Amino acid sequence: MSTVSGYIEKIIYRNETNGYTVLSVEADDDDYVLVGTFNYIAEGEFIKAKGNMKLHPNYGEQLFVDEYEIIEPRELDSIQKYLESSAIKGVGEALAKRIVKKFKMDTLRVMEEEPERLAEVKGVSEKLARSISEQIQEKKSMRDAMIFLQKFGISMKLSAKIYMEYGSKIYTIIETNPYKLADDIDGIGFKIADDIAKKVGITADSKFRAVAGVEYILSNAMMSGHLYLPDTVLKDEFLDLFGENIFDFDSLLSEMQMEKRIVVKKNEETQVYLSQCYYTELAVAKMLTDINIKAKYDIEKIEEKILKIEDKEGIVLDDLQRQAVIESISNGLIIITGGPGTGKTTTINTIIKYFESEGESIALAAPTGRAAKRMSEATSYEAKTIHRLLEITPNNSDNSSNIGTHFERNENNPLESDVLIVDEVSMVDIFLMNALLKAVAIGTRLILVGDINQLPSVGPGTVLKDMIESNCFNVVRLNKIFRQSTGSDIVVNAHKIMTNEEIDLSKKSNDFIFIKQSNPEHVMDSVISLVRDKLPSYVKASTNELQVMTPMRKGPLGVEVLNSFLQNKLNPASNSKKEKEYDATVFREGDKVMQIKNNYQKEWFVYNEKHLPVDKGLGVYNGDTGIIKEIDMFSESFTICFDDGKVSNYEFSEFNEIELAYAITVHKSQGSEYPAVIIPVYKGPAMLMNRNLIYTAVTRAKKCVVLVGIPEVFYNMIQNTKEMARYTGLKSKIIELSMLFKED
Repeated sequence: MSTVSGYIEKIIYRNETNGYTVLSVEADDDDYVLVGTFNYIAEGEFIKAKGNMKLHPNYGEQLFVDEYEIIEPRELDSIQKYLESSAIKGVGEALAKRIVKKFKMDTLRVMEEEPERLAEVKGVSEKLARSISEQIQEKKSMRDAMIFLQKFGISMKLSAKIYMEYGSKIYTIIETNPYKLADDIDGIGFKIADDIAKKVGITADSKFRAVAGVEYILSNAMMSGHLYLPDTVLKDEFLDLFGENIFDFDSLLSEMQMEKRIVVKKNEETQVYLSQCYYTELAVAKMLTDINIKAKYDIEKIEEKILKIEDKEGIVLDDLQRQAVIESISNGLIIITGGPGTGKTTTINTIIKYFESEGESIALAAPTGRAAKRMSEATSYEAKTIHRLLEITPNNSDNSSNIGTHFERNENNPLESDVLIVDEVSMVDIFLMNALLKAVAIGTRLILVGDINQLPSVGPGTVLKDMIESNCFNVVRLNKIFRQSTGSDIVVNAHKIMTNEEIDLSKKSNDFIFIKQSNPEHVMDSVISLVRDKLPSYVKASTNELQVMTPMRKGPLGVEVLNSFLQNKLNPASNSKKEKEYDATVFREGDKVMQIKNNYQKEWFVYNEKHLPVDKGLGVYNGDTGIIKEIDMFSESFTICFDDGKVSNYEFSEFNEIELAYAITVHKSQGSEYPAVIIPVYKGPAMLMNRNLIYTAVTRAKKCVVLVGIPEVFYNMIQNTKEMARYTGLKSKIIELSMLFKED
């Protein structure tokens, strides 16, 4: 075993989740590279480490550390080196020499206990003296806290978050109410907090535990799309969670309501909301009602201008399309809904041309990058993601309460467009709609476009559906399939799916094909043949541009099995490709992957052909797909090149933000369009195998859709009109507020 003692000159790499660190140490006789797991460590500190020297083929000799300790400098030269090493901000080489010359071996004690005396040194103001003392205390305090939190199995990254939030209060919080962590810290839920509580001896019948349990159940319900739970459902889940009736449930809800943690509404059923959900839903209903203004216009003049646009553009609108254009001009809010091929794009383009001719400014947006790109291509007008439109920005503040991001555009800084058109609104959840509406000033025309028959948003709520079913807004339902679309069996059969008309699967078609296969192995053989061999040349697209999509994650033809199968066939293991296993999934250079959570602070670059950056920004979003270009085992990082050309670098700890995307769930396909789509059709849970899901899957295909499997399953899906009900109150709130407005 070897021992190295010296100053940490540079932290080359650090994984903040698990503490894995590569650092260089300057010792008296040489420089060393140390590799190991360190609780908390900073450049400039003096370390004594023991471990085994190993020779790395690329990086030379390294000490793999088994044990270490941080030692406070005990010699004048050591103290001076420590201060010179940039360990303390504001202290450089010259100032370090003056401080050590003045206080000698008493230097560190003075800095910690009598910082005001530092002002006796030339060049040290009272402000700098305080800063030096605070930094010394902070380093010591943070190291102690990180070591303390490790006892409870909390990762380095979460430990750092907790310390940034609470500072020295962490000890009291952990010992009295660790459930507070679940309230305040993203990444710590009820389960982790409950585990900590058990370790510190908090009793099972603690009120803190009961409150955290209710909030945990309601938060989990949000993940399934609900904005509230009926009290009967909540109580059943509460008893399941704790396994015994150790709390007075009704009294608990009353107390939580008094503390404004929840809102309980008694309608036909008693609804229990997290306060945030209730007031967000109420705010959305109020803002929608506020902007729903009808103005008086000369309809004849509007129709004359529309006719001129039709003549100029060489189009003919049907009655419903013309009505949609007129309504968008004379109303503050309008909803345009319709399936594929019903002329939504033509209608939007006519609306744009009309407002352009009037000198009005227009903004276009969609929930995802793919949907925004499709909108731009269809309109020849720039469309942005809603997040980009609202100018999402990271919080540049050290204040822990401001960690994260915010939208620059809001009620105090609204969007400046006269007209805002938003496509794919079925994908917009209650929270994103709330953020969008805050930025829409009264007087701005808001035109919402979406297909009511698509699957609901991934996030909570059924915003578009609730708005339409409230019957409080102008809604135009486009239902005519236009001549240019009637040659497409994708379009025709999509409408037949929703109207429950018979579809002949034996019919020969150029773009809607059903291949009968009765068992999963044969289905997978057909899928790989289509993706790799047959469809790329047929639709003139690369293999990576095609998409396999399936209703479920688990099962013989779920996402997990299909991705493993397709990865092995399309991107097999090779000595020339580096790979990394994470949580039972192997990620390999060349793999097709998808981002599965919004990361608003993920930096990206766009490079030119000379690999020079020509653009950069922040934000990678749920549903973005790309290719793993490089895996770096030394720095424990990997690089993804996304379909839109953006390139982002990830740490290994961020593998939890991506998954293989050779096959994706139908839910993940929303807002996207692919040259060809391949859909395994096999038995699965009735809750998933429904009409809306197969309709959504089929309508993702632009040139060709191929279904592979059992015809009876396909027909059963069309017959199954049951969707998983979501508990939302937006519809009733809109109706209530609209009634109040009428009374006023």
